[in-house]
Amino acid sequence: MSIDVVATRSPLGAPDAEAYIGAEVRAIIRDRGLDPTRDLAISRSVIDGVVGDYRARMLTARLPPLGDAEVVARRLFDTLAGLGPLQQYLDDPSVEEIWVNEPTKVFIARGGRNELTTTVLTADLVRDLVERMLKPTGRRIDLSHPFVDATLPDGSRLHVAIPDATRLHWALNIRKFVVRARHVEDLVELGTLPAVAGRFLEAAVVAGLNILVAGATQAGKTTMLNCLSASIPVRERVITCEEVFELACCVKLHMCEPPCTSASPSTGQVRARP
Repeated sequence: MSIDVVATRSPLGAPDAEAYIGAEVRAIIRDRGLDPTRDLAISRSVIDGVVGDYRARMLTARLPPLGDAEVVARRLFDTLAGLGPLQQYLDDPSVEEIWVNEPTKVFIARGGRNELTTTVLTADLVRDLVERMLKPTGRRIDLSHPFVDATLPDGSRLHVAIPDATRLHWALNIRKFVVRARHVEDLVELGTLPAVAGRFLEAAVVAGLNILVAGATQAGKTTMLNCLSASIPVRERVITCEEVFELACCVKLHMCEPPCTSASPSTGQVRARP
């Protein structure tokens, strides 16, 4: 079984092929003023060009062996434009959740079952990935804010905690937002609800009755709320209060509000959420 160890040097300390290629790609991207997270197509073209050139030079020069060129190109692209070793799990539609308990323990969930992956990170890389994920959200994590929740550009939910909120290591969790149902009828078709229960819930929403949605992690609470909100009459005005914006309310008169936070962010206060 192969292990995805994050490294740029061979066991003897000499730079390997990926390190050579990575350095050249970074130099080209820097000289051209490209942003790999935005200029995706151009960045991938640069990587493919450098990999192809390296393969050609291997025929006439003594260079470290390249191995699988496509794997190397994909890994470099994920490092520059994505979330490095974690990007493969974000791209995999069968993966529902990713969490890192410590750098050497990366777990995923498929079909509701947890799996320990072969991916091995470093403490510095975990911090770098967290900073990269938080940068577009405008949120921060430090000793005064030892945990944070945010939404990634693809809609996935991110939660990060650092010592002293954790015992020793930085811990992160990514829950991918997989849309399988948008209406109550979809839940019925998927077998989540019997048809009679679906009709009852739709009628309860239209009538304005109080509905409490509760359940364990990954039970489908957000999906249920989104499906129920699709039954809200268009004439209604809806206000949602979310710590991380996830609800996709279909009503036009819809406003999202974040929960109230402490007015003194430097106090280091950690408030328990209901």
